[in-house]
Amino acid sequence: MRSRTEKKRDAWWTVLLVDPVATPLVRWTAMWTRITPNQITWAALLLGLGAAACFVQGEWQWLVIGAVVYHVSFIFDCMDGKLARLTGKGSEFGGWLDYIFDRIRVLICAVALMGGQYEQTGNVAFVWLAVAVVFLDALRYLDALQIFKVRQAMRTKLQAAANEAAAVTSEGTTPAQPTAAQRAEEEDEASDEALTGEPVVPALGKVTQESFLRRFTRYSRIRDFLISHRIRTHLISGIEFQMAVFIIAPLTNAIMGVTIGAGIGLLLFELAIIYKLMLSTRDFERVMARYRRTIDGAGSNPAVPSQTDASAPMSTSA
Repeated sequence: MRSRTEKKRDAWWTVLLVDPVATPLVRWTAMWTRITPNQITWAALLLGLGAAACFVQGEWQWLVIGAVVYHVSFIFDCMDGKLARLTGKGSEFGGWLDYIFDRIRVLICAVALMGGQYEQTGNVAFVWLAVAVVFLDALRYLDALQIFKVRQAMRTKLQAAANEAAAVTSEGTTPAQPTAAQRAEEEDEASDEALTGEPVVPALGKVTQESFLRRFTRYSRIRDFLISHRIRTHLISGIEFQMAVFIIAPLTNAIMGVTIGAGIGLLLFELAIIYKLMLSTRDFERVMARYRRTIDGAGSNPAVPSQTDASAPMSTSA
């Protein structure tokens, strides 16, 4: 059941606080109802709007209710994908709908939460905080999508170069194959969830991680430990950022402090991912240059003629 519904790797908030509730609910839903994944997606949006209606009141008791409703909304948001995987009723339109509704929910809840605090305090900083929340959420997902595409492109080019190098040399060597943990990290480190419907190109191992792993020797142990517990290495992603802003901040009645702290944490993790991507692109260029030298060298040193040429009839003189 869990293998069919839960992702192999997910945000720690989802693994620890959502899956224990969502997975049994999905099983019950699949067995006893005719509810579709898209209907759950709509329910998640409506609950998100309900949370926003609570947030806009501004008073702490309403903030607490809004935080609880938002978490229920997020549980529903996780259930639609699980139900789709379990029943096979997922669709491309459903994936688009889920993604768009998530962004709408963040936008409306950010405006409601910060607008309610502005009405309560008259502090214009809350207006700017709403803009910052929407901006950081959009930045995170746009950056994730672009990083995903860049890594896909690098893997595709490396595979093509490896195949060409193997075809023109007798060794037939290919890049070092990755461990299970490396494959796991490469497949989803850029995204909070499946950002596109494109298949993941198989990872090519350490060739685009050498520089990063050399500089941060303890990273592999931390990564392997987290992945063994289904937790992604991106510990402050878009999901954790949303939960901090719309659940932890209202519950603690520390809207500004928690939101600013979560925003800084998100930016630091984004910078770390961008830094790792920069090192990966350097490793990528180095490995591609090596393949090009191999291919060019084989082209400029054609094989010595053998049996066919040696067995050709020799000319004779009269």
